[in-house]
Amino acid sequence: MARKRDEEKLNYQAELRTLKARGAEPLYLLWGPEDYLREQYLVQLKKICLPEGEDSFSYRRLNGPELDPIALGQAVDAPPFLTERSLVEIRDADLNGVKAPEDCIKVLSDIPETCTVVFVQNAQFEPDGRLKFVKALRSMARELRFTQQSQGMLTDWIARRFAAAGKRIELDAAQRLIFVSGDLMSRLIPEIEKIAAYTSGEIVTQADVDAVADHIPEAVVFEMTELIAQKKMNSALSVLSELLSDRNNEPIMMLAVLGGQMRKLYAARLALEKNLGVKYVMEVCAIKYDYIASRLLSAARGFTLPQLRAAVAMCAETDYRMKSGGGDARELLKEAVLRIAAGDEHAADT
Repeated sequence: MARKRDEEKLNYQAELRTLKARGAEPLYLLWGPEDYLREQYLVQLKKICLPEGEDSFSYRRLNGPELDPIALGQAVDAPPFLTERSLVEIRDADLNGVKAPEDCIKVLSDIPETCTVVFVQNAQFEPDGRLKFVKALRSMARELRFTQQSQGMLTDWIARRFAAAGKRIELDAAQRLIFVSGDLMSRLIPEIEKIAAYTSGEIVTQADVDAVADHIPEAVVFEMTELIAQKKMNSALSVLSELLSDRNNEPIMMLAVLGGQMRKLYAARLALEKNLGVKYVMEVCAIKYDYIASRLLSAARGFTLPQLRAAVAMCAETDYRMKSGGGDARELLKEAVLRIAAGDEHAADT
């Protein structure tokens, strides 16, 4: 049975059409970072297998982390009652640590025609393809990795969510929302609800988004580096101060975000030097949205290549100092930002 490769983008609508046209398959593995789409797909799968809804006769749920082959076998072999199919849902099993892999594989290789088994993994799960059980499961199952959606699909979805709340969002505002709050639907839903409630008029603007949407650290650091590129040092340091005032923002984590951003800026500056465009930057930096890549290229123009090379080395040096107890982590992060803002081209030599 064919399965999706990890690196492929999931076409969610196409998968839904396949499910509705062909019906349920015996075995599924649902995983990936986009948990909202994963749960929506599971709802549709349940509707096909259990048209009358969940009950104690034809629906069984096993909760992880341990996958017990005896309990699994009993759930799979139990016949459906008053429905054509039974559904066994297995939540957050430790698939990379199955203690009786051969026994579990034996059960899953002989699923009755009237049963569907679905493994539902949390957003942090990553399958270890080297393991015997994982290899077997992936070879037998319909494997769907729920990934973030494309730029067009996500903005259309955002527009539909706002329309359901009686609002119309401008394209630049939708793009701004994705930038500041991230591209996971489960994270965007509460932000959309807040913004729709806040906006007094019919049209949602960028100003509405900025007024109430939560900003993920990656977006804040991105904007801080833009301010540094524009030589707006006081504004950049004000942003840093706000970041550090939030005790949830650990300095080591913030440094990792800053280091990642400086590496992207370095790649973007190289692209500018070689007259390469937005598509190249998107591919090299794993950026999914062209407007973010365009902003990255614009910010890269505010740095020289030696400055960015030094900034990347400086972040690595600061990370080592933090983790080796070489000083106060917050002060080290401030020092790194100040040196980047000062245009230090000799970080690796210090």
